[in-house]
Amino acid sequence: MSQKFRLYPSKATEGKLAEQLELCRWLYNRLLEELNAAKKAGQKLTQKGTQHLIVELKKQKPELSDVYSKVLQMVNYQLWGNIRALASMKKKGRKIGKLRFKGKWFKTLNYNQSGFKLVGKKLRLSKVGEINVKLHRPLMGEVKGVVVKREPSGKWHAIFQCENVAKPLPKVNKSIGIDVGLKHFLSDSDGRQLENPRLYEKTLKRVQMVQRELSRKKKGSKNRGKQKLKLAKLHEKLVNQRNDFLHKLSRFYVNNYDVIAVEDLNIVHMVRNRNLAGKIHDASWGKFLQMLAYKAENAGRQLVRVNPRGTSREYMYGELDRDYNASLNILERGLSGLGRPFEPVEVKPLLVGIPASNIIETGSPYTSG
Repeated sequence: MSQKFRLYPSKATEGKLAEQLELCRWLYNRLLEELNAAKKAGQKLTQKGTQHLIVELKKQKPELSDVYSKVLQMVNYQLWGNIRALASMKKKGRKIGKLRFKGKWFKTLNYNQSGFKLVGKKLRLSKVGEINVKLHRPLMGEVKGVVVKREPSGKWHAIFQCENVAKPLPKVNKSIGIDVGLKHFLSDSDGRQLENPRLYEKTLKRVQMVQRELSRKKKGSKNRGKQKLKLAKLHEKLVNQRNDFLHKLSRFYVNNYDVIAVEDLNIVHMVRNRNLAGKIHDASWGKFLQMLAYKAENAGRQLVRVNPRGTSREYMYGELDRDYNASLNILERGLSGLGRPFEPVEVKPLLVGIPASNIIETGSPYTSG
């Protein structure tokens, strides 16, 4: 699993990190250039071949030696990962273009397995030095790698890639069915309906205003740079708010239920509907289900994905709220898939319209406000 922490590099260290990112960008583009040239000449260049090229390129550009060797190797790995991703999309019938060269912005330095050490509240990186890190929560498991990331807002983060160590929670002998939606973020089989936070919609006017101001600024001017930074910080705030909400909500369900049943949604297919794509992305169902999955696995809980077909239409429990009824059907399908009997539940009065702010502030969807 990955854990993200804020970094506070000194001015000198920040300059060094920026220089190394630029060198990695140059290397990525040069390796892609060599691949394109080989293809044009009818030659085949493999991942191992581009890996060997790095040694030769160091002779042409000695500054590359200022970057830890494993970080340079991971640039090559990233390039080939992008190539494989494009090939996979093409295989699925999607229209794709050529792999693009990296522009002015390169985001990450990837220290895989070596070249880093956490000493107290400082992260020591090979050929960079020590950087203050804010460890606001304990690291979960042994650290296998560190990705240093520069955000568009100018902030720096370290993403610690930890070997997942399961920490099973005590049994509570409770199961839940969850139906995600747009009207409500979710409805569950215990009678809760949580408001969709619609974080992007709520700040859309602010985003549009900042974007309009940006369009009026002269290209290349300091004021345009400041406005771009303002927009980046606004988007970053939205991402942080959404992640905070999803982390706390997924943690609530994992802490309180042994079995969590959800629909096995094809979100990639669903967002092809242009009328709903924006709302689905804003709701972040995929990220919520992903968080449920890894937290459940770590806690020894069972996340069961069921066929979503007909869950809302099958009114098996009488004239109930459509989404509440769906959550009961999802729970029944989930338990059936595990070979466990489903005893008809006592229909509970709905807790409708639980504000998303209650989750962000308290971490408990029980609070109805």
